[in-house]
Amino acid sequence: MLRKEEILLIIYFILVIFFLAGFTILFFITYQRRKNKILQEKYEAEQNFKSELSNARLEIQEATLKNVSWELHDNIGQLLSVASMQLNLLNKKVTEENQQGLLDIKDLVASSLSEVRALSRSLNNEVIDYVGLQASVSNEIDRFNRLEVINANLKVTGEPFEIKQEDSIILFRILQEYFSNIIKYAGASRLEVEFRFTADYLHIFAEEDGRGFDVEKQEPGSGLLNMRSRAEMLGTDFNLNSTIGQGTSLSLRYPTKTN
Repeated sequence: MLRKEEILLIIYFILVIFFLAGFTILFFITYQRRKNKILQEKYEAEQNFKSELSNARLEIQEATLKNVSWELHDNIGQLLSVASMQLNLLNKKVTEENQQGLLDIKDLVASSLSEVRALSRSLNNEVIDYVGLQASVSNEIDRFNRLEVINANLKVTGEPFEIKQEDSIILFRILQEYFSNIIKYAGASRLEVEFRFTADYLHIFAEEDGRGFDVEKQEPGSGLLNMRSRAEMLGTDFNLNSTIGQGTSLSLRYPTKTN
């Protein structure tokens, strides 16, 4: 027969085994719950990102259509009106002394054709996907200068690196919101935009010389909140500074994505 000490030792080992088994099961259950929670949070974050990306696409298209209406009315419409007036003057047989007028008309038609082609590129709702962030911002800068709404300039320094297509769309929408506010409210005459590429970041800095506002007293509208939340979604540092009478500046620091 087993002695009392041996029986107690066996009972002790059995209890230890049960304790370890229970602890293992509890740890496994806790681990699985934590894992499922992380996966659920990751899934929700991905869905939020896709929703934000879709919203950004729609907003870019809406802004593009507004720009098209503006250009059609203020730019191409005037060009074609002038061309029509000159055609009416030259509706008879063109004589030698009217050759210069004919050349002028050809120049106007050529300019109109160039504008139509530019609008056609803008109407392509996939333009941001193909040309990328830098080229899309450059197109906006060129449009501002062409329409003479503001004197704009884009400067690029460093060695450019590839930016994910989805991130490009959201970054462009942030900048487009900033540009739109400048045109609507700032009363600025100058806009400077810089893309500074480094090994770790793309630093986007934009500033204008408009009337500015008091940031602390300004109630954050949906535009400002959207800009900030979209930057946070990309892990991008966002800073908007403004001084009354000295304009507003925007700083975005987008990290290099290696994965």
